[in-house]
Amino acid sequence: MRYQVTGPADAPLLVLGPSLGTTTHVWDPQLGELARSWRVLRWDLPGHGGAPAAEGPFTVEDLARAVLELADEERFAAGGVSLGAAVAATAAVLAPERVTDLVLCCTAARFGDPEPWRERAARVRVEGMGGPAGMIAARWFTPDAAAEVIEPVRSRLLDVHPESYALACEALAVFDLRDRLPGITARTLVIAGDRDPATPVECAETLAGGIPGAGLAVVPDAAHLAGVERAAEVSALMNRFLGHGRGLKVRREVLGDAHVDRARAAATGFTADFQDLITRYAWGEIWARPGLDRRTRSCVTLTALVAGGHLEELAMHVRAALRNGLTPDEIKEVLLQAAIYCGVPAANAAFAVAQRVLAEPE
Repeated sequence: MRYQVTGPADAPLLVLGPSLGTTTHVWDPQLGELARSWRVLRWDLPGHGGAPAAEGPFTVEDLARAVLELADEERFAAGGVSLGAAVAATAAVLAPERVTDLVLCCTAARFGDPEPWRERAARVRVEGMGGPAGMIAARWFTPDAAAEVIEPVRSRLLDVHPESYALACEALAVFDLRDRLPGITARTLVIAGDRDPATPVECAETLAGGIPGAGLAVVPDAAHLAGVERAAEVSALMNRFLGHGRGLKVRREVLGDAHVDRARAAATGFTADFQDLITRYAWGEIWARPGLDRRTRSCVTLTALVAGGHLEELAMHVRAALRNGLTPDEIKEVLLQAAIYCGVPAANAAFAVAQRVLAEPE
């Protein structure tokens, strides 16, 4: 696969795929904000954007397996538009332990009847990309879209390798993920355009209804390439859902994947902004600062929690202190220090919590 990586080298990985007929540039409107705290890997379909042409037939599952091989992190977030989103969803089915977050934009679990896709493939093989380009671009944007928005995407469509495009059409003709949607365990956001003729809102509702816990957002006045035509709206949805990437990585390193996954899965419309707040500022700003190492930050945090009597948080941060390299004896010393400066009753309760946590299985 041809791909591009943008963003901090130490940030968590976000893998994004394009729609059929587009390239990595389809994500340009979202890249600037996402790449501030994610390492964004964008890939191209065969024969698109300078990627090598397909050497023979392939399936959406073949593409998903290639993406899983391409991802150089054990756990990563994934997303895509249309075919790219179908690839991301399939990767989440094939490797649920690896895909943590999923953004599915203007896509479907099944892209309609197979025959129109086969007819399009046959037409492209005869006429090249110039023949159906007008019809395809008309489905990508609403009639109100500005020419300066449409033209750069349409011009790249004309450069696509016709046989590779045709083979991708045939892959979409046989794609059907409907029965496998319950196997997706990643946090999922489904985004739809309310004027999308290619994958109408009903397709998004099928995805959101079949993937456990998935959320659905409908972007007004948007067709198939909602992220291009309504860039600000889609960017805001993605940024809120994905949160601050660097903060999320630090939070996972300190608290552990299981705790963070539970906290994020439990977030509701009422609490989502608070989860974003602590991920962005507590973990992405304060815990990520270089002035103190994590062992020291754990000592400070334990003391503050004892002083405040926040025993539930204290249990979580005793576990975090162990992950940050403190020994049980060092945790004991911190609590003894807190007994003098925070009070014996507070330290008494803290010792009970810490002892219970230290007795937990590894």
